[in-house]
Amino acid sequence: MSQRLLTKSRFKLALDCPNKLFYTKKKEYANKQLEDPFLEALAQGGFQVEELARLEYPEGILIEGNDWNYDLLAAQTAELLQQENVVIFEAAFKFENLFIRTDILVKRGNNIQLIEVKAKSFEPEDENLLVGKKGGLVSGWKPYLFDVAFQRYVIQQCHPEWKIKSYLMLADKSKESPVEGLNQLFRISKKADNRTGITRKINSLEEIGGRSVLGKVPVDEILDDIESGKHMCFESLDFLESIKVFSEYYVEDKYFNAPVSWNCKGCEFKATPEEEAEGMKSGYKECWSKQMGWKEEDFAKASTFDVWDFRRGSKLFEEGKIFLDGISEDDIGLNPAPGKISRTERQWIQIEKSVTGDTTPHILKEELRQEMSKWKFPLNFIDFETSATALPFNKGRRPYEQVAFQFSHHTVDEAGNVKHESEYINFEPGNFPNFEFVRELKKALSKNKGSIFRYAAHENSILNAIYYQLNDSDEPDKEELQEFIKTISQSTKNSAEKWCGDRNMIDLLDVVKDYYYDPYMGGSNSIKAVLPAVLNSSAHLQEKYSRPIAVIGLSSKNFDPRHVWLQIENDKVLSPYKMLPPLFADWDEEQLDATVSGMQDIADGGAALTAYGKLQYTDMPEEERLAIKQSLLKYCELDTLAMVMIWEYFRRQTC
Repeated sequence: MSQRLLTKSRFKLALDCPNKLFYTKKKEYANKQLEDPFLEALAQGGFQVEELARLEYPEGILIEGNDWNYDLLAAQTAELLQQENVVIFEAAFKFENLFIRTDILVKRGNNIQLIEVKAKSFEPEDENLLVGKKGGLVSGWKPYLFDVAFQRYVIQQCHPEWKIKSYLMLADKSKESPVEGLNQLFRISKKADNRTGITRKINSLEEIGGRSVLGKVPVDEILDDIESGKHMCFESLDFLESIKVFSEYYVEDKYFNAPVSWNCKGCEFKATPEEEAEGMKSGYKECWSKQMGWKEEDFAKASTFDVWDFRRGSKLFEEGKIFLDGISEDDIGLNPAPGKISRTERQWIQIEKSVTGDTTPHILKEELRQEMSKWKFPLNFIDFETSATALPFNKGRRPYEQVAFQFSHHTVDEAGNVKHESEYINFEPGNFPNFEFVRELKKALSKNKGSIFRYAAHENSILNAIYYQLNDSDEPDKEELQEFIKTISQSTKNSAEKWCGDRNMIDLLDVVKDYYYDPYMGGSNSIKAVLPAVLNSSAHLQEKYSRPIAVIGLSSKNFDPRHVWLQIENDKVLSPYKMLPPLFADWDEEQLDATVSGMQDIADGGAALTAYGKLQYTDMPEEERLAIKQSLLKYCELDTLAMVMIWEYFRRQTC
């Protein structure tokens, strides 16, 4: 049996909530964020950043294998450290019940560089990158800084004589790639477990001009403040106290009993009803049962956790107001808006319907009718799939630039005829697709002058990003493409130029939020929540889409004419998204979204993002490549068809 040691990953987990130390790595507990290093590496591209960082130290020695043999790994490290000068990748240190491995350790006598490599980016001129203007740690960086502090502490305990300087090594957004295809120089294989399975096409930085797109950020001053207690670790525990307490509880496998809080809302140790039926445990339920005395019926009651965008939830929680039947209009600060559903009105509608058991949708029909009267046929519905690659595709490009690799486009004419008009996908390894993407989008949307719809701000943000990429390009038609982008989009808040196009895309999400709420959506307005809601509310849509697409005159570029979009189980419509096969075995879209949710610039679309990473960075048979391509096309087509279905529902409601 492996030793129970507090590692840096477990220390980071405890920072979030010490109770999680009791649940982690126990197969009987459900976990939304199940670890799959291969898929995480594909989605995040972190393995590329780590490999590029290692190239800066060609003399480095990698300690690999025997991942759970802590004593052996520490002994191998100690043997290498007998050298006066050495660079070690994945150096291991064990002190009492603590164990860490470093990304890069540089030893020059007693002078040590501790380098933590992260697949995150930074702007060198950002003075408040890690510490905010008020002196507190920037929340997004706090886990990484405590991670390095934990590493430094363990190393210093093992070697008090060392002088340690600590760094974060990150992708530097001010640096340009010195070569073409930088992101294709590192490949990953299925056996990858964060330490193996990487193939490098180069062996030194000299082969790419001696320059990297990474940069080191010194963090010792911040780590000193963490150790001194300036930045508290968990509630009233300072850094050193937390290490002592966390390690004791983890090693002895004791439940910490940290108080439940508003932060429990996002707990990954929740079990679905299906998982509970299979005998899996819910760490979330155990915490609330132990501390609040909740019974099974309490978990079934609607709570403030369920309310959309509930900014007052934390304050109300502290006042003991958790269940919706105890919430008043004053509690949410109800503030109506003329002609639409305000944010707080939407919250109150959700609360009221939940408490009274009212399952009927709430629609501002007249206001919605007026909004829809402004739309011009044929209507165009578009959806993009994108990525943000850690290392650039092309010479002169910078880290973490947006990459748009796919779109789907449906049209609807005034008679209601639905057509899958066009689509685009570029999944060729090393091919930067953005400019071809915009050309194809321009070709598709220039065939008519009708209104264009997106769902949420993503498509607009991507077009803004490509606009500025074109600025720096030598594309012969760049001005024409930029003019097209301006026509169908609006400038973002931080844009140097300001514009709002004549055909500026209409955000269907805003339409939903302004005029429509269905209790079936719960506290989500995502298209994957809205689609089942409108389908369950509409007998017309159920009747239409329960028949094969060929029968209802629906064109499709990726589905068989016999395909049927709707199935009904237990008097409820099964979401069409549930009828698509997962892109990856054993991982559904929700798990993939959860895996990438902490990544920068990524909010959704985990399945497509990860599939794109697999197409870019792994070698596979052509038939597997084509199968992934076909799955991506189906997913994207459904996204725009879902928008069409929502429009069809709104049209029937406002006739």
